[in-house]
Amino acid sequence: MHDNLQSSLVELQSQMDGELRIDAVARTVYSTDASLYQETPLAVAIPTTEADIRRLILFAGEHKIGLIPRAAGTSLAGQVVGAGIVVDISRHFTKILEIDADAGWARVQPGVIRNELNMALRPHGVLFGPETSTQNRAMLGGMFGNNSCGSNSIVYGSTREHVLEVRGFLSDGSEATFTALSDEEFQAKCAPENDSLESQIYRGIRDLLSQAEVREEIQREFPKPQIPRRNTGYAVDLLMDAAPLAPADAASDKPFDFCKLLAGSEGTLFFATEIKVRCMPLPPPASALLCPHFETVDESLRATLLAVKHSIFACELVDHFVLSGAARNIEQRANMSFVDGTPGAILAIEFRAETDEQAVAAADKLVAEMKAAGLGYHFPILTGDDTNKVWDLRKAGLGILSNVVGDAKPLAVIEDTAVAIEDLPEFIAEFNRRLKTKHGLECVHYAHAGSGEIHLRPIINLKTDAGNQQFRDVAQEIADLVKEYRGSLSGEHGDGRLRGEFLQQMIGPKNYEVIRQVKRLWDPQNIFNPNKIVDTPPMNSSLRYKPGQATPEVPTVLDFSGVEGVLRAAELCNGAGDCRKTQLSGGTMCPSYMATRNEQDTTRARANMLRHVLTAADGKRFPFDSEEVREVMDLCLSCKGCKRECPSNVDVAKLKAEFQQGYYDAHGVPRRAKLIANFARNSQLAAYAPWMFNFIVRNRVTSRIFKRFAGFAPKRSLPTMHRTTLSRWFATHTPHPSAGQNGRVLFFCDEFTNYNDTPVGIAAIELLERLGFAVEIPEHRESGRAALSKGLLRQARDVAEENVRLLKDRVSADLPLVGVEPSALLSFRDEYPELVRGELRDAAAKMSEHCLMIDEFLAQQMDAGRIKSDAFRDDKRTIRLHGHCHQKALASLAPTVRMLQLPRNYTVRLIPSGCCGMAGSFGYETEHYDLSMQIGELVLFPTVRKEPEENQIAAPGTSCRHQIADGTGRKAEHPVQILRDALLSN
Repeated sequence: MHDNLQSSLVELQSQMDGELRIDAVARTVYSTDASLYQETPLAVAIPTTEADIRRLILFAGEHKIGLIPRAAGTSLAGQVVGAGIVVDISRHFTKILEIDADAGWARVQPGVIRNELNMALRPHGVLFGPETSTQNRAMLGGMFGNNSCGSNSIVYGSTREHVLEVRGFLSDGSEATFTALSDEEFQAKCAPENDSLESQIYRGIRDLLSQAEVREEIQREFPKPQIPRRNTGYAVDLLMDAAPLAPADAASDKPFDFCKLLAGSEGTLFFATEIKVRCMPLPPPASALLCPHFETVDESLRATLLAVKHSIFACELVDHFVLSGAARNIEQRANMSFVDGTPGAILAIEFRAETDEQAVAAADKLVAEMKAAGLGYHFPILTGDDTNKVWDLRKAGLGILSNVVGDAKPLAVIEDTAVAIEDLPEFIAEFNRRLKTKHGLECVHYAHAGSGEIHLRPIINLKTDAGNQQFRDVAQEIADLVKEYRGSLSGEHGDGRLRGEFLQQMIGPKNYEVIRQVKRLWDPQNIFNPNKIVDTPPMNSSLRYKPGQATPEVPTVLDFSGVEGVLRAAELCNGAGDCRKTQLSGGTMCPSYMATRNEQDTTRARANMLRHVLTAADGKRFPFDSEEVREVMDLCLSCKGCKRECPSNVDVAKLKAEFQQGYYDAHGVPRRAKLIANFARNSQLAAYAPWMFNFIVRNRVTSRIFKRFAGFAPKRSLPTMHRTTLSRWFATHTPHPSAGQNGRVLFFCDEFTNYNDTPVGIAAIELLERLGFAVEIPEHRESGRAALSKGLLRQARDVAEENVRLLKDRVSADLPLVGVEPSALLSFRDEYPELVRGELRDAAAKMSEHCLMIDEFLAQQMDAGRIKSDAFRDDKRTIRLHGHCHQKALASLAPTVRMLQLPRNYTVRLIPSGCCGMAGSFGYETEHYDLSMQIGELVLFPTVRKEPEENQIAAPGTSCRHQIADGTGRKAEHPVQILRDALLSN
């Protein structure tokens, strides 16, 4: 960066109300999106006001640099990757400004998330129709820029059809508002005496699109008008049909509306700051989802031609590649109960009606037609909540497809083609033939069959010269084929820099020059998202993987062999952005992002930063020695939400732990990390005089000194020691007479329960014994969770290996190891098999199958008929349950709910919270305390505060219970305490 430009950027920083970041972390984090492209921007702007955006536009014009508008960064064609200033509107331009349900519209800022807009619209009985598979994080600005649509486009079309007005800035910094105009209003805009850029644009477009030869060329070369999904170039074919431009012999009643042109222009013409969208009545309430199974993709496409003749809301295709990928995904595996056998493809065909019966009856008619035509072999029809399983599976398709071990991946190179629906079977068959015979490739098929669009993803290794060239050759091959069918190379994801190179071929050289003239009219200085759609660089340049790129073998403590190394574990992230969900979307991933809304705090930012550093770390003595990685990992709570919820199973908690160990190897272990990692040893010492320890942490003066020494937040209360340990209590207690009648269990006396939460352990043992189970605490060490949480992996490995040696010959299906603290017990199932070495690895994996949370064990015994409700009281009680992150990620809360509902009149309602914000030691640490409480305030604290005092709060995690107490003043109990108290007999 030149010194003059550097100083100018620093000056611009001081003028902005928002942020302008020129540091390496921000520039690296924003160098990628959900596409295959990577280019480091000059700077990253996070504006808070429209004045900031105007300053950025004027600065870009003065210095001849590009501005790249960015919302959620889920674009697949490289739209928000570039060398200029990335302008992130997702943090502050997030307001729903106005809703007029009677008039049928809403006015929003471009950072409003599509699903969250519909949450606000639902009480008014309306919705914004277009959806994308990324609808829980995709923003209206991005949907407008890409003219997005989705599975329901059969009914609602694309975003373009729903934009009524857009306001923002032209490339000279002037404000403008665009909407549908009458002939008189259009002529006024074209007034020759008005020399504004806006007026110049109106006149220029009028003069350009009024020419007969231009109109004829557009009609001849643009995609077929009957293809509903066409995002090829700029929508001049729609604009020229407006009344003011139509010739006298082709009268038109369509008003002139620049919104038609700007939708799908990818931020290359205009910077939108407000969008007014049409709202539609809510669809019929009942849904039936017909999911016919087919032997081949071709068979499913022929069935699609039958389906579109019915009144359907969606017709989506999922092939066997996606289904097999889903079977490897923790979250999606649970959504596959409707799948029978190993189909080559499944359609998801949605019918809507006033009742389930009516919707099912409509689906039955199509089933009869398919059977009569000899299409399909299994025809399940799902209703109610079961339909969500199918849609969740379909929406996760993009991420699932990337969850492939090795360097060859299914690539988004030709994933957006659209043809006329009647051409689809022949088009796909010909495409597959060419791909196989010319390139020796197979292809993944999924997407919007009912709209004539199929996402096709060939599996290519971009790290090789041959793969890079193949990427280009396949793109050319499909461009040739799409042109033969007069289809659209982009159906919904836009041209960007992926398809822009082929635009001239798709629409002809004359039309391409028309498109370039449109760009020059709107943006004479070429500052708005340059080199997208027109004048794009070669589509196989600036990729995140370079030809000949090495993949360094980085030594690790944890086992990453299942994904061929730690670097490839980071490379699993494809940037789809599922980690940008908010608390309104539900789920756990990613709690720090939910609180900060900072892209730097997303799972993908952490994975991509690690990928960036490790790729360049070949031969380094300390490959993990990176301040940039340390910065982006700092706010990761290791909640493991990403391990379950990321479609690609990017396990950032595991990556962070490995990074921390490597970073400590280079810099030494900080005092606080040692103190926390040695929690069990320190607690053992404190247990000799628990009263003294409790005095120190409770007394205002000594507590302050201790917290300062430990690096803990002054406002945070500290856990106290129980007057005795669980192991001491157990050694002297007398088992209940019922113990052993139903079997035996080994109880894992974890370090947290042993020293701090002894009453929880006592309640668990008493509950088990009174329900007929003999309890034994075998010889074992602490869980190692504290060391794992601070990245001291070798210390944790020593503990894990000793535990496996001590327990491997004892733990079995008949004698399970049962625990009450999720983070401790689940380490046997999660980290231990990847941490221990040699022959202990197989033993750890085998033993992990029989290491159970106490609620899982009790649920099994309920199924076996050994535990019944008549052992518990009949009084009524309501329990609000907050689940532990590790339990949600690695197990399930369903057994907890079942266990708590053993008493007949106990009602259990889940608190729809993600992470509580404590996350072990994270919430105690001085620099993390405020964020910890901010995360708690998202859902958990407000829900608990509103709960009536007579209702009980349940939380299995010791950290969660502590966080609830600090944040709300309410006492939360472990579920086993509630169940123990509900027993009829003592």
